Amino acid sequence: MTEARNPAIEIALLGDDGAAPASAPVDTGADGRTNRAAAVADAGKTNIFDFDRPRLERFFEEDLGEKKFRAHQVMKWIHHRYATDFADMTDLGKALRAKLEERAVVRAPQVVFDKASTDGTHKWLLGMDAKNAIETVYIPDKGRGTLCVSSQVGCALNCGFCSTATQGFNRNLSTAEIIGQVWVAARHLGNVPHQQRRLTNVVMMGMGEPLANFDNVVRAMSIMRDDLGYGLANKRVTLSTAGMVPQIDRLALESDVSLAVSLHAPFDELRTQLMPINKKYPLAELLDACVRYALRKKGESVTFEYTLMKDVNDQPEHARALIGLLRDFDRRVQMKGAAKINLIPFNPFPGTGFQRPSDEAIRAFQKLLNNAGMIAPVRRTRGDDIDAACGQLKGQVMDRTRRSAEHRKRLQAAGAGDAA
Repeated sequence: MTEARNPAIEIALLGDDGAAPASAPVDTGADGRTNRAAAVADAGKTNIFDFDRPRLERFFEEDLGEKKFRAHQVMKWIHHRYATDFADMTDLGKALRAKLEERAVVRAPQVVFDKASTDGTHKWLLGMDAKNAIETVYIPDKGRGTLCVSSQVGCALNCGFCSTATQGFNRNLSTAEIIGQVWVAARHLGNVPHQQRRLTNVVMMGMGEPLANFDNVVRAMSIMRDDLGYGLANKRVTLSTAGMVPQIDRLALESDVSLAVSLHAPFDELRTQLMPINKKYPLAELLDACVRYALRKKGESVTFEYTLMKDVNDQPEHARALIGLLRDFDRRVQMKGAAKINLIPFNPFPGTGFQRPSDEAIRAFQKLLNNAGMIAPVRRTRGDDIDAACGQLKGQVMDRTRRSAEHRKRLQAAGAGDAA
């Protein structure tokens, strides 16, 4: 039996010698240099992508001895005009450009490949270093364009129904690697902040648990919302979490974005089976934190994501218990509709023990919530033909948890090694 692989990501990143295999396309960065060559050239330099506005202002004032308005000019060049070469920033003096060339760099993640779906969805595999890659997905819809952004290489939480979990975990992404995903997509789309908006929403729902990489994620979201960055309204940037309670409270103090919570079960015992994090932060504690988050600002709501799995969490008793949780949330926040619910049909992947419910079962579950006065949209599957649907993102992870090896063994034992 051959080793289990995913053909959607079967593209080699640069080897230890810095050369791409003959069978793979040449991996290049935004300026055409290979990832390894860029890393050598960038050694010791500061990547401007790592800075939000306050940090970039300090860099210009304290490190470069320049006025902070120069930082504003550079942000516009990078995030509005997609410039990566300081020589192109023509409203900066030659002396400053030379100083920046010596001390800093603008380096976006390397595009290993990109793939478009027949429904307009677009997925990128982005190299983070010589051996790790993550996936980012753009989903166009009527009047909006949403980018699903990753926060970690893999994920350590091991939720049983998530394809990313089978990859294991390697590391957190830097601010540059997070905002770089937005830059790559926005440049591809021809997005012009405040003018031609192809990218209207960002959701931190890609690979990884965003709140486990708190500082880098919050800094990247600040750039997304900054007028000198991508100019997105606070409510159009959404962070999705599996339920890290202390970090939800910290997020309420340090950022102002929309919150989405992966719920997936209305009972503690079932949720712990599906999501091990529930053992540490059970439903009562999680919902308390969500109430506190909603109460910090009048009219604030929280979205609860609920993945429907056949004969697991899709029965009438689950719907009734979920209705009770959502009604209690509205009561505590003192606002009807404070709890929003998104129903997500499970997307199968090789080796999973879960199945997608029938369309009839999905509609029956939705009807119970609708009859209780709740709006419960069923998320339409997008990007199925490029493995870009919800829960299917799998990059290339040098796993430090041995979970990917265990997953391959299970696939091989089941005779599915060639399908993964």
